Amino acid sequence: MELAKKFPWALLVFLLFCFAKNYGVEASHKVYTSLQSLSAVNVKRVYRTGFHFQLERNWINDPNGPIYYNGFYHLFYQYNPEGAVWGNIAWGHSVSKDLINWKKLEPAIFPSKIFDKYGCWSGSATVLPGNKPIILYTGVVDENITEVQNYAVPADYSDPYLRKWIKPDNNPLIVADESMNTTAFRDPTTAWLGLDGLWKILVGSRRKHRGIVYLYRSRDFMNWVKAKHPLHSSANTGNWECPDFFPVSLHATNGLDTSLMERNNIKHVLKVSLDGTRYDYYTLGTYFPQLERYIPDKNMVDGLRGLRYDYGNFYASKSFFDPIKKRRIMWAWANESDTTLDDVEKGWAGIQTIPRSILIDPNGRQLLQWPIEELETLRRKKVELHKKKLKKGEHVEVKGIAAAQADVEVTFSFHSLDKAEKYDFSWDELDTQKLCSQKGSTVQGGVGPFGLLTLASQDLKEYTPVFFRIFKANSKHIVLMCSDASSSSLREELYKPSFAGFVDVDLTDKKLSLRSLIDHSVVESFGAGGKTCITSRVYPTLAIYENAHLHAFNNGTETIIIEKLDAWSMNSPQMN
Repeated sequence: MELAKKFPWALLVFLLFCFAKNYGVEASHKVYTSLQSLSAVNVKRVYRTGFHFQLERNWINDPNGPIYYNGFYHLFYQYNPEGAVWGNIAWGHSVSKDLINWKKLEPAIFPSKIFDKYGCWSGSATVLPGNKPIILYTGVVDENITEVQNYAVPADYSDPYLRKWIKPDNNPLIVADESMNTTAFRDPTTAWLGLDGLWKILVGSRRKHRGIVYLYRSRDFMNWVKAKHPLHSSANTGNWECPDFFPVSLHATNGLDTSLMERNNIKHVLKVSLDGTRYDYYTLGTYFPQLERYIPDKNMVDGLRGLRYDYGNFYASKSFFDPIKKRRIMWAWANESDTTLDDVEKGWAGIQTIPRSILIDPNGRQLLQWPIEELETLRRKKVELHKKKLKKGEHVEVKGIAAAQADVEVTFSFHSLDKAEKYDFSWDELDTQKLCSQKGSTVQGGVGPFGLLTLASQDLKEYTPVFFRIFKANSKHIVLMCSDASSSSLREELYKPSFAGFVDVDLTDKKLSLRSLIDHSVVESFGAGGKTCITSRVYPTLAIYENAHLHAFNNGTETIIIEKLDAWSMNSPQMN
């Protein structure tokens, strides 16, 4: 049923006025009482992704509790079963054999008890000894958003689909004490087993403007005691949501189980999602189990100036250890960037990013992320370019593939860095988004901007450029990577940011690589082998379906060479 038939005209005008500037990424979820239970009858196909995780209809957000159990990968996620905006939050549940094709099941847990009457919010899953999964999640107990930590267990461990879950009456397991903020006390992590034989989890919170992860310990997973000190905290970072804490190997190329504690060969990653910015930040550091403290490496920064998993529309990420392929895999929520009314009209909102494998960079200063290898099974028709020169102002179209649903890998090279623009150190006070908006793809530079024009219309009135720009700073060079949505659509009311991040890369070989996953309303890009990643949500009006085009371009005075470009049309998997 059309929205106009659902509401009187006067109310519709009011809603348009109120929600037209709800630009996707917000400091907190807004409650739309009149919309959260409005059933999605007609589902619009335009802007639906072809190979990213999403549902047929309704709202999804944070990925929760990924595990592998008895032959299936399980992904849970925040889900509104009644409408296309946030509300009525339950745990949706899908299963997969390969992390690409997904089957939707009934919600695993939904509000039904006094300890989660107002919502079953984010959390994690842990597989206990004896191959017994258990979910920890945040329950909201009242309209004041008092948060507690609950658990659920499978009704039937012999069911590989884990269709039914039970929430025992001894919930909640963890309640905030009088010194804590009960409305910012959520998102328990996957548990790890310490060398002392105790299970440990973290819960995200804040004290005034200080972000905190509280540590809890238990011998039996039922009785939890808060540690004397938080595992870690940082001033002026605001509420820490969706924490994730896990080890990474300094030498091996495989992921590590969450409970691994070999101090000499690992670092730990602490990731938090900052409620105030809606971005995910992480540090690398050392975990001291005896002290129950985590100390970031000396060059790491907590919060706004720190490292990010992704410099775009990417939030509430969650990782797990895959015991089958010995790797750590991570998802994140990529929210819509259109308006709330657009979501209601579409009948759906929210996708998950492509699952990424996580390793530490050999330089030890950051993580590397890369789409899981299973994604390549969707590749079909392939086109290639080799040794193609791009002089200033030139672009070349990549023809022969479905440019609206594609996977592109390209390596660019250049003969010299002499023409690189001088870096202005006053830019250090800008965030990279502002720098990218000032130094966009059409602003001529020295070495760059060069990259891809994705989801481009034939006349280039619409396009989403993903590109590099190289600056000279004293004795080193600085690489900026951008994914700029400002020209992505002719629609004016959309949130169209210039996402950007710096790339910590050695330019000795004078090469830069880029991979972009283009999927109708999302462009997910990986610079320099996954050192810097940017996800953009875009909604073109002209560059849709067969009318979408793909170009490589150069707007710098230094000639750029496409050493090699491989592009594939992508099939669509079974998706819920």
